[in-house]
Amino acid sequence: MIALLQRVKQASVSVESQKIASISHGILVFVGVEKEDDETKANRLAQRVAGYRIFEDREGKTNLSVKEVGGEVLVVSQFTLAANTKKGMRPSFSNAASPEIANQLYLHFAGEIEKHGISVQTGQFQADMEVALINDGPMTFQLKI
Repeated sequence: MIALLQRVKQASVSVESQKIASISHGILVFVGVEKEDDETKANRLAQRVAGYRIFEDREGKTNLSVKEVGGEVLVVSQFTLAANTKKGMRPSFSNAASPEIANQLYLHFAGEIEKHGISVQTGQFQADMEVALINDGPMTFQLKI
């Protein structure tokens, strides 16, 4: 599983011009699910996202997690993160999990973050989504399990 984390001041997802999810201060997480991924990997990735220290403490050091700052998480499925881009001029998606498995793990991942006491919103799986955000920093990190 691959997660692209962006520290945000706010973020939202719209489908067909209707806002379906939004957060204020927190993390926007784009998630890509690969063929070999399972619930164990989703659990580990959720634990890392929940505890990843990307927010500043009083001294200005990135020592605080999203939970510690009272932030929220917006999880958006993005199968393109599973793309193989090593050769050619067109990405290959042969490493991506099937839609059924990807959706199940995507929802499981979001639920696992919630178990850490963090408010979680989600996008709509397989929808043509418009994602809006105000990046904070900017700070962007890739986590791969």
